[in-house]
Amino acid sequence: MTTDFDPADLSRIIEMAWEDRTPFEAIEQLYGLPEKSVIQLMRRELKPSSFRLWRKRVTGRSTKHRQLRPAGVSRGYCPTQYKHR
Repeated sequence: MTTDFDPADLSRIIEMAWEDRTPFEAIEQLYGLPEKSVIQLMRRELKPSSFRLWRKRVTGRSTKHRQLRPAGVSRGYCPTQYKHR
């Protein structure tokens, strides 16, 4: 399941999971990992203290779940986040 990712994809999944504006649904759409699998991946790949910090950060965060987002938010990143676009 989560062991089939190459290092670049694994790094990108972790990066997306840390990003406040990237919903779990976007990770599932791109990589086929539902929220529960992302949590398992993060638990396995991060140091225990980093995992706890991440869980505290994303728990209850409305931007991490598409259904909890305000109606006007349709993008998954801040316009200034990616300067090269």
